[in-house]
Amino acid sequence: MAYLHNAWYVAALSTEVGGEALFNRKILGLSMLLYRRGDGTPVALRDRCPHRFVPLHMGKRVGDDVVCPYHGLRFDCTGKCVESPHGDGHIPRAAVVQAFPAVERHGFIWVWPGDASKADPADVPDYSLLDEGHANSKGWAYLHMKANYEILVDNVMDLSHVDHVHGPLLNTAGKLSPQIPKVIEDGKHVSVRWEWHQDPPMGFFSPFLPTPGAGAEHHVEVVWTAPGTMLLTVGAVQGSKDPADGLLSWDHHLMTPESEASTHYFFATRRNWLVEDAELNRMKLDGTVAAFSTEDKPIIEAAQEEMGTTDLWSLKPVLLSSDPAPVRARRVLSQLIETEGAQRRG
Repeated sequence: MAYLHNAWYVAALSTEVGGEALFNRKILGLSMLLYRRGDGTPVALRDRCPHRFVPLHMGKRVGDDVVCPYHGLRFDCTGKCVESPHGDGHIPRAAVVQAFPAVERHGFIWVWPGDASKADPADVPDYSLLDEGHANSKGWAYLHMKANYEILVDNVMDLSHVDHVHGPLLNTAGKLSPQIPKVIEDGKHVSVRWEWHQDPPMGFFSPFLPTPGAGAEHHVEVVWTAPGTMLLTVGAVQGSKDPADGLLSWDHHLMTPESEASTHYFFATRRNWLVEDAELNRMKLDGTVAAFSTEDKPIIEAAQEEMGTTDLWSLKPVLLSSDPAPVRARRVLSQLIETEGAQRRG
């Protein structure tokens, strides 16, 4: 499968990589080793020794270096072999492990699997909302999905499914399906927005509104950034036409391909109400993850298995009025991948 390689992908939650641990994860079909230098900055290397291809995460740390468990070759954090215990200690020129640019932003470790000379940390999507606010107003989570990442992007870019899939916590009372939402395409970004009145409000917001259980104005806006990250702004307000006067939740959905048919699904959220309430924070995060795990996940994984391919268009899918946003995101990504491939070949 063709991927967009010259892009930043989330490889791990910041909390997954800590201390002296050697952490591994497959990204775009490549096994990567993640760890931190002594000063805490992240390192990303190909997770295999160039000698007999043993995964380096099975080895050990020596300072900021990694030692292969099989024949003892030692590699620094740039991937250069700096020590060999064999013979006179000669190090073959080819004894190099591929290194990937890595940065830490917004509670995630991001890696750049493409041309390292083109990696600019300024191009990491700006999710600085996660850097602000009280600690008890935010949360991060990870799910593994047996589905292609573009199918997962489709799921978030077409939220009409919420009317039919989700229970009381997230249910939108059938208000989204009749709408033809406004879609805007801007370079590597596609946004889509729904607005509606709901009585009673979404269970997500209802208990915390000024008049709990009474009707409220709702909105949700999704902004997709190529290749697979999305920011959802979800809100409910009573007694005002300005959504900023109400309750707001900023939900981040970040898809990183593991393989053609499996995806690392990262999630982060922040809210603007009862921001110091740690128990509410735990319940909100756990409830959202549980809803996705028990409602979206089984349907999406079953669809992927039934499709038997990652090429959606080869199956000639029926398109609905809710499909313009995911279709446009797919087309933007396809064009970016095609352009990158042409540049590589030429």
